[in-house]
Amino acid sequence: MRAGVYLAHPRPGSFNRAVFDAVVEELRGRGCEVLAHDLCAEGFPPVLGADETRTVGPAAAPVDAQVALHRAEVARLDALVFVHPNWWGMPPAVLTGWVQRVLAPGVAYKLASAEGEPAGLLTAGRALVLNTSDTPADREEGEFGDPLDRIWSACVLPYVGVEDVRRVVFRTVTDSTAASRTSWLREARRQAAALLV
Repeated sequence: MRAGVYLAHPRPGSFNRAVFDAVVEELRGRGCEVLAHDLCAEGFPPVLGADETRTVGPAAAPVDAQVALHRAEVARLDALVFVHPNWWGMPPAVLTGWVQRVLAPGVAYKLASAEGEPAGLLTAGRALVLNTSDTPADREEGEFGDPLDRIWSACVLPYVGVEDVRRVVFRTVTDSTAASRTSWLREARRQAAALLV
């Protein structure tokens, strides 16, 4: 099995980084081929160019070598894992840009016409999204309606053919204890291992 694991957090010592490392280690320890990317550390270029904005027909060939690499990799994955914080109800800009530039038409989906239904092209049948948040769950749901769940489970992943979308939120991180973080890392490992079953 081949999994792509993507971290979107700019601080090297963040808890998100610890989650990413735990997931990568767990998957590799179970014999999975892991393509691990720390998008901020790698300097992934998130800004979508004007020539990349078409939705119908195949995307223009990327000029940027990193975008080309990520497109080639994502097309042959069996599973996807995204690790990122909840910032303003959105993924960080680097991951939003990754979605827009990598999950491109002709790579991740096909759309025959603007009015048509997309056909997902990815072979990755499952995805795991691991989020951190400083918003309590009841406030997140009551005031905001959990926008990250809508983004991943309704908008992005089904559009490209990923039907099995799993998501776990670790909260609240800022005031968490060492024991909580240890427990969350165990849960991240458990969720990653479950992707392989």
